[in-house]
Amino acid sequence: WRKWIRPLIITGYVIIICIVLPLLIVELYKKDAPDHVKGWFVAGVFTLLSLPISLWGILQHLVYFTKPVLQKNIIRVLWMVPVYALNAWLALLFPVAAIYLDTIRECYEAYVIYNFMSYLLNYLRTEHPYLEYDLENKAQVKHFFPFCLLPPWTMGRPFVERCKHGVLQYTIVRPLTTVIALFCEWGGVYEEGDFNFTSAWSYLVIVNNLSQIWAMYCLVLFYKLTKEELAPIKPVPKFMCVKAVVFLSFWQAVVIAALAKLGAIPKNGPWLFYHSVKEVATGLQDFCICIEMFFAAIAHYFSFSHKPYMDMAADRSNCCSSFLSMWDVSDVHNDVLEHARFIGKLLR
Repeated sequence: WRKWIRPLIITGYVIIICIVLPLLIVELYKKDAPDHVKGWFVAGVFTLLSLPISLWGILQHLVYFTKPVLQKNIIRVLWMVPVYALNAWLALLFPVAAIYLDTIRECYEAYVIYNFMSYLLNYLRTEHPYLEYDLENKAQVKHFFPFCLLPPWTMGRPFVERCKHGVLQYTIVRPLTTVIALFCEWGGVYEEGDFNFTSAWSYLVIVNNLSQIWAMYCLVLFYKLTKEELAPIKPVPKFMCVKAVVFLSFWQAVVIAALAKLGAIPKNGPWLFYHSVKEVATGLQDFCICIEMFFAAIAHYFSFSHKPYMDMAADRSNCCSSFLSMWDVSDVHNDVLEHARFIGKLLR
């Protein structure tokens, strides 16, 4: 299957592009499309460009699936671009469903953070089975701004566990606040972009921001502790890719929502398709994401390359096993339970 799967995928995608793209162009000119449709078309072009890059990277990992414990996490991270791009593009097409589509995207971003941390930990456990004992003999890693007043964490296993759970908390907080935002929107108290004490959006932005800062801080602290051991997998470009997509997209949404609320984005413009300033802000965010995902796809392809796993002598799974392994979320279930126990111990 490794010989025919790649040509088959390429041929199929080229056929789809050759059929769909001309039809869309003809439809645009036939109906003298308004500006918002042209924007949706431009976003669609960038989406169609980003998808093959990401899917090719995923496919290459499946073909050379020589280290499942590592590549499973990599593949999940690589799915971020297709999920984000398609999600944002569909939200542009169906603005009424944007809040539900955004909910899916925001939950997946938490999943990406979890998998990136798991990837680093799995690599260290594979290559350095006695790592936690070795870390006990390292020089104390001190806290830095803005948490420099915190007492130093015990080196070794306790340090690693605190970093892990510091990242894992975001994977729980983010989906939880997303669901709360959904209910607040239904109840009419969400008021996106409105910074005041009666707006649920204000509180949720603060909670998400604090959770993000702590997760990012724990990732950086973990890297400071293990940068020598992680050097062979070049973690910095990978870290920057994840940070750029997840954290910058969050702040981009906050800024756009705030600008819309302040009147910097007028309702009466080339986007008459939308019924409110809030929908305009959401549409702009989705449009930006579609374009940004093209560049993110390129960065992810090279940062999470399949080439280190091209070991022809290694045992490789069959097609079905390789494909199904990336959907196995038993590791997520186990880690969430472990995190719950960890929080329970802290609260006692």
